[in-house]
Parts: sequence; C-alpha cells; structure tokens
Amino acid sequence: MLPIIKTSDADRIFNLINHLSPTEKTKEVRQLVSEIQKAKKVTDAAMPRKVIQLGSYFEVKLEKQDQVIAMTLVLPKYADLNSFKLSLFSPLGVALIGYKEGDRIEWPLPVGRKIIQILKVKNPEAVPVS
Repeated sequence: MLPIIKTSDADRIFNLINHLSPTEKTKEVRQLVSEIQKAKKVTDAAMPRKVIQLGSYFEVKLEKQDQVIAMTLVLPKYADLNSFKLSLFSPLGVALIGYKEGDRIEWPLPVGRKIIQILKVKNPEAVPVS
C-alpha cells in the first residue's frame, strides 16, 4: 500500500525541507522524504477526498487502545496540540500523510511500533494549512 500525495503538497514539503538546517533534518524529516519519494503523486484535482493531506482533519485509533486521536495535519509552524493541530514533521504526521480512511498502517512511534487505524478523514474544498 503506497501513500498518495498531491504534487502541490509534495512540492511545498520539499521546499520547506530544503530550507531546513542540517540539525533540523530529524529522523522524522528523513522518513517523510522517503515516504514522499515512494508515494504515488497525483494532481490536486485527482486527489481522492478521503486521503490525509495537509489541512486534513482525521480521526485515528492505535490498535489495542480505546482512545481516538482527532486532529488536523498542518505544517510545523502552525502546529499546536492545544488546538488539535498536528505537525507534519511529528512521528504520527509522517505516518499518516498519504493514507486514506479505512487504512491500517504499522509505524514506529515514540511509544513503540503501533498499528494505526484511520477511522475518518475530512478535507474541506479549499484545504487550509493553518
């Protein structure tokens, strides 16, 4: 199962990464680059509606836990966990971008390797990133 990324998001993310200092290029940033490189790239118009992208509201559940995590995926400068805005550069953000509602993915998170089930994805017509 390959992630799906809009070409405009891929361009925006690579532009941001190219301007990071070497110390800002964390393990998660390197993983994100790898995910985007292997992803299927599509035009904005061809992007399926239920795929997590920048600006997506999502609800996920970690296998064997009852808690549902509900957030919006944003660029790092807009991240604010108190407002439920998750950074794309976070371990969970890297894991989720490009995957769709109903997918189950296995990913290494700070709490260990977890299976993440994507329960719901909502993308507004004009996807805001802040």
